[in-house]
Amino acid sequence: MEQKQVKKMLVVGAGVMGHSIAQVFANAGFSVGLVDVDQKVLDRAMGLIDSNLNTLVDYGKISSDEVPPILSRITPTTDLSRMAGDADFIVEVVPENPELKKKVFSQIEASCSSEAVIASNTSGLDIFSIAEAKRPERFIITHFFAPAHIIPLVEVVPGPKTSPQIVSRVMELLKKSGKSPVQLKEFVPSFIVNRLQNVIGPAVMEMLENGWANPEDIDRAVKLSLGIRLPIVGVVQTADFNGLDTICEIFRGIGKESVFLEELVKQGYLGAKTSKGIYDYGGRSEAEILKKRDMLFLKMLDYMKEINAFDPV
Repeated sequence: MEQKQVKKMLVVGAGVMGHSIAQVFANAGFSVGLVDVDQKVLDRAMGLIDSNLNTLVDYGKISSDEVPPILSRITPTTDLSRMAGDADFIVEVVPENPELKKKVFSQIEASCSSEAVIASNTSGLDIFSIAEAKRPERFIITHFFAPAHIIPLVEVVPGPKTSPQIVSRVMELLKKSGKSPVQLKEFVPSFIVNRLQNVIGPAVMEMLENGWANPEDIDRAVKLSLGIRLPIVGVVQTADFNGLDTICEIFRGIGKESVFLEELVKQGYLGAKTSKGIYDYGGRSEAEILKKRDMLFLKMLDYMKEINAFDPV
C-alpha cells in the first residue's frame, strides 16, 4: 500500500473530524469519497472545507489556485456501497457509538475490496472487539486530532491481528499525506494524548468547582509554564531534567513506586545530569544539554510573546 498504489480514499462520516480528514487526503493529491447519511451534513462539510482552505490561503500555506483542484478531488455522497467498492484506504469517522460503528463496518466490508485497508478514527473504543472484522489483518486505528488539517499528530494503533506490514504502510501513507504519526505497540484505552488529557481534565474541573483559581489564571499558569516547556521537552524527557532519582523520592513520599524509574536509578542513569536517563544524551555534559534546552525555551518564550499566545483566543 505504497502511495503510488493508493489512488482512492474513503472517509465515512462528514462531521467535525470527517470533513477535515477528507481535506488532508485531498490536499495530498488523493481522490477522496466523503460519505454521510445526511445530505445536509455533506453540504455543511464541503462548505467548511472551502472555508478551511481559504484560511490556509490567508496564512500562506497554500495558494488560491490550489483550492479548486483540492475541492474537486472530494466527492460527497450518501452512497456508501458505491464509494467503498473501489476505495484503497477507508477511514471510519462516525460517532463513538459501538452499535453504530459495528453496523458501519459491516456495510463497509460488504462492499470494499479484499485489499482495502480499513481504519477507525475512534478515540478509545476497543474497535477490534466491536467491529468483528472479516479481515482483521487489514484493520487498524488512525486517530486524528481536531482540526485534522492543521494538527500534525495521528496515533496509529494496531489490533491483535493487524499485519505489521499494514502498520508500516499506513505509517508511510500518513507521512506522505503530511501527518506526523506515532505508533502504539498495542491497543490501550485512550491511547497516548487522551490518556494524559483524562488526568488533566478532572484536575482542572476540581480547581474550578472549588473556586481555587479562576479560568483565566489556570490557563495563563499552564501557558506560562507547561506551554513553554512541553513543546521542547515533552512529558517524558521532562523527567530527565527533573532528575529520575528526585522523581523516585517524590513517588515514595506519596506512596507510589515506578519499577521502570527505580531500575534506571539503580544503574546510575539519573537523567541529564548523568548524560543518560530515559533518554541517552550521547556523553554530552550536563552544561551542554541544559544550554541546548534553554536556548530553545528562550526562543519559544519570545515567539509566544510575539504572537500574543498568553492572551485568550
